[in-house]
Amino acid sequence: MNLNELRNKFTKSISLNQNLSKFTWFGVGGEAEILFIPEDIKELFELLKTKPVGYEVFPIGAGSNLLVRDKGIKDITLITKKLKKISIDDEGIITAQAGAIDADVARFARDHERTGLEFLIGIPGTIGGGIKMNSGAFGSEFKDVLIDVKAINTEGETRAFSCKELKMEYRAIGLDKKWIFYEARFHTLRESKEKIKTRMKEIIFLRKKAQPVGVKTGGSTFKNPPNAKAWELIDEAGCRGLQIGEAMISDKHSNFIINLGKCTSNQIEDLANTVKDRVFKKSGTCLSWEIQRVGIQ
Repeated sequence: MNLNELRNKFTKSISLNQNLSKFTWFGVGGEAEILFIPEDIKELFELLKTKPVGYEVFPIGAGSNLLVRDKGIKDITLITKKLKKISIDDEGIITAQAGAIDADVARFARDHERTGLEFLIGIPGTIGGGIKMNSGAFGSEFKDVLIDVKAINTEGETRAFSCKELKMEYRAIGLDKKWIFYEARFHTLRESKEKIKTRMKEIIFLRKKAQPVGVKTGGSTFKNPPNAKAWELIDEAGCRGLQIGEAMISDKHSNFIINLGKCTSNQIEDLANTVKDRVFKKSGTCLSWEIQRVGIQ
């Protein structure tokens, strides 16, 4: 199937040369050569099985821990926002599609009096993205609650992976990037709704107290090095409040970069690389990106 045939087959779900800035928390980024927003899992399967040979697929969830470069993304950009169903079985196992917002899954568990997923209220992303980087907050990570995940690769083959098979580590998993997650199952335990609500309120309070909210940001810029905190190293290197163009290191939490208004992806990346250089010169520690950078350089 060629590109024209693909467009005719998925008329409502495919568009060309669409700006991606509105799909990211930073509010920056170039165009998607082909933008695909499937209505359901079935449509996702159909596209991956019939797409033109040689076309890669890049999935985007909430766009919260993502920097799309100014020249955009080639081939197919997949937006999973409509794949958001959440359900629960008689044993309390919660199943969520990849595009489900983490906070919505936390609230769903709360409403069904199931505990273990409260930490998701503090992660501004989707289930698919959270698994891909083993996201965590407030003492818990995805690997602590994940049972298994269903995935489809770029050739249209499907498979289930157990949590153990994913080889989940700190902000990383050991799985080939060709696999795209579309559904996951989570362990939960029974607990009163009031206790769950109390814990979630504490997490929301702590997040608002420690992190910049209500601004254009991409979450934590760098991973914490072993036995250290990235924000402390950034502070010690004198980078709090540092600014390039309209990209600035947050005054509230120095591991966050803020788009002050109309900055570019290049400014954000340049600022982060400047911070990396200064931290290395000051402490000898080389910071590693936590934010995923994608697109044409």
